Amino acid sequence: MQPAQVIVLATPVFLGLIAIEWFVGWRRGRNTYRLADAISSIGLGMLSQVVGLFTKLAAIGLYAWVYEHAALTRLPTDAWWVWGLGLLAYDFCYYWLHRFGHTMALFWAAHSIHHQSEDYNLSTALRQTSSGWIAGWVFYLPMAVIGFPPLVFGVVALVDLLYQYWVHTQQIGKLGWFDRWFCSPSNHRVHHAVNEKYLDKNYGGILIIWDRLFGSFIEEDDAEPCVYGTIKPLRSWNPIVANWSFYGEILRDVWHTRSWADKLKRWAAPPGWRPADVAVMFPGEPFDLHRQPYDPPLSKARQVAAVTLFLAAMVGTLVLLWWAHTLPFAGLLGASVAVLALLWMAGKACSPPPLAT
Repeated sequence: MQPAQVIVLATPVFLGLIAIEWFVGWRRGRNTYRLADAISSIGLGMLSQVVGLFTKLAAIGLYAWVYEHAALTRLPTDAWWVWGLGLLAYDFCYYWLHRFGHTMALFWAAHSIHHQSEDYNLSTALRQTSSGWIAGWVFYLPMAVIGFPPLVFGVVALVDLLYQYWVHTQQIGKLGWFDRWFCSPSNHRVHHAVNEKYLDKNYGGILIIWDRLFGSFIEEDDAEPCVYGTIKPLRSWNPIVANWSFYGEILRDVWHTRSWADKLKRWAAPPGWRPADVAVMFPGEPFDLHRQPYDPPLSKARQVAAVTLFLAAMVGTLVLLWWAHTLPFAGLLGASVAVLALLWMAGKACSPPPLAT
């Protein structure tokens, strides 16, 4: 079975759990869903999977090449301890990728998509980048050098990813001893918060012990509720804008700064750093923790249009993922463009019409 087909089979589970979470929140009077935001988040996850049809083979190919030419040993695939140790090693590598995803602009440009939602629910878990393949693969090459076969790497990567789905919820409180060892809903809510005390904390994928070991852990404080999103809010439902947004900011600063050192530093520095001359030319908006979420009103007609386009994109994505390995490149490309167009139109339907002049 192809990895993309596993995602197809998991989709009904994802959607079923979203429905359950929505119902629980509604019954409790704590609904955490908004239609446009959920469509945007799930749509970005769909787009990420479609783009992955073109990029995952390259990443796996690089891993396999390093494994074939630089592995210190070849670990067996028929030993249970290899799979267990492989999952532990992957989670450790993921911690460092995730940490750099918040502390280095190049990696934040890809990872920021996952944090753009100003809601926090299971649909947020599906909000994934389409550009993580550009540099993220570097962090997993040590596993190839150690000797974990590509099959082991691919399976444990999927396990680590699927685990992280359930922690994106506000409907599950603290879990006692579990919170001390594992990434949990409480620990991960902190990670998505923009409150100053919570920023850049709790990077663990499955285990939270990496954060405890490397000084990036903080416990959720009931006295300070988490506020979600990014320091600079996206204010758009357009999937292309969501993926391009921070890359565009970096490239603008790189273009306008006069310092060649700053042109390079802009990619490697923390996401909030900017060249001094550019910061004067293009001052940023002051951060407001208590800002209102981006939530333009939608007419019933726009809601119906958005849902219809979104469902068409979802069906198209599932069919494409299931049959992708049988399609010629031209067919794969054409179907992918069609899915992107449907997602763009769904985002357009969720957006307010331009003001009359």
